[in-house]
Amino acid sequence: MPDTLLRHPFMSQSALTQSSTPTLVEAMLAFELALAEAQEARGAIPEGTSEAMRRALEAHVFDLEALAAGVASGGNAAIPFVKQSRAALPNELKRYFHMGATSQDVIDSALMLLLKPRLAALDALLLRCRTAAITLMQAHEQTVMVGRTLMQQALPITFGVKVAHWAIGLEQARRRLAQLELPVQFGGAVGVHSGLDGPGQDGLGLDFMDAIAQELGLATPVLPWHTDRLPIHALGTALDATAGAAEKLALDVALLTQTEVGEVSEPGGEGMGESSSMPHKRNPVRCAMIRGAARQVHGYTTVLLNAVAQPLERGLGEWHAEWSPLVDSTLLLEGALEQAAVLLEGLEVHPEAMRRNLAATGGGIMAEPVSRLLAPVLGQDAAKRISAEAAETARLQGIPYAESLEAHAEVRGRIEAEALRQATDPALYLGSSQAQVRRAIAWLQRE
Repeated sequence: MPDTLLRHPFMSQSALTQSSTPTLVEAMLAFELALAEAQEARGAIPEGTSEAMRRALEAHVFDLEALAAGVASGGNAAIPFVKQSRAALPNELKRYFHMGATSQDVIDSALMLLLKPRLAALDALLLRCRTAAITLMQAHEQTVMVGRTLMQQALPITFGVKVAHWAIGLEQARRRLAQLELPVQFGGAVGVHSGLDGPGQDGLGLDFMDAIAQELGLATPVLPWHTDRLPIHALGTALDATAGAAEKLALDVALLTQTEVGEVSEPGGEGMGESSSMPHKRNPVRCAMIRGAARQVHGYTTVLLNAVAQPLERGLGEWHAEWSPLVDSTLLLEGALEQAAVLLEGLEVHPEAMRRNLAATGGGIMAEPVSRLLAPVLGQDAAKRISAEAAETARLQGIPYAESLEAHAEVRGRIEAEALRQATDPALYLGSSQAQVRRAIAWLQRE
């Protein structure tokens, strides 16, 4: 199938296995059995009913192809699932199965169950990224490199502070994901537990909802949320934000791996980064996989955002549009973070290339502090002109910037050589870079 070659490679392979059709069926069954247990515990169905259902249905082999075919006629997988489940039950149990529930209760709750372990996996991967990033930050707190704006050399920074920004973005995303709630869904046909509550039983449906949530380990919503889709909005946007943080890391690394830059390299490995036609190439394939997955997540997020407002008591297509984007976004993000963790854990850093690139302009990257040094003596306009002229001379003649400045006719004898040397040393013009690294590490280590 095309998905195996075109779509699935961007996803976590282990997550794909754990999020298969049988897993969704298991999640739907878990909801139905939790519902029966809650109803039995409150005397709504005969004692022993839920256990009898469990024995019959956990041993039943569902016809997955028939379930898939039933979606086309019923509009969702819960309808053929309930039909097959009832058919597998003894006659005396059939009437108690799915009692008071609707198909959306089954699908929404099953999706939350499906996503719960995936969020735990995302958290574990983001913690790996955090640990690896802190190691890099500590190792390169004082590793000087070019800071770039609008893709051009600007002023020096440290590689440690660059990694700090990657780490903070990913950790902010992790903490946002950790605060998400995955709520159970149970409201019945129009969200008010029709047929369950009656005289003297007001609130029984809500009691069932709370009990199901506790049994399944899901969050308890204030009310059924059939067309109140903010839980999905929160989940989708948190996934998208995490994808954006991973994409930022991948974009920066890919730019720094360019042949002419060469400041970092992706971790090696058998066949990693090879070209189909150019043997000399080592492509940043992990970065490409991360960005490819992230772009798909961004696209899926627009579907989820456009499905937030749903009509009346049941969505007409909006709810149906959520399922695949929600699951696929999670699987894509997990795949991207698997790559990101390996990327950060094995990133090869080349300080010698960073020093080479600092000198690529003949010292011109330090023209701003030089101009600041010269201005009180030579005037602002002359200082700006001379700092640029000396940088160009240094580049053309291959001499140190300080030497070019010292030899400049308008500077000679007017500024001390040591002051010129310090003004042209990138390592002495790092602003708060090192303090930022230490501050970032402290924040990252604070849960």
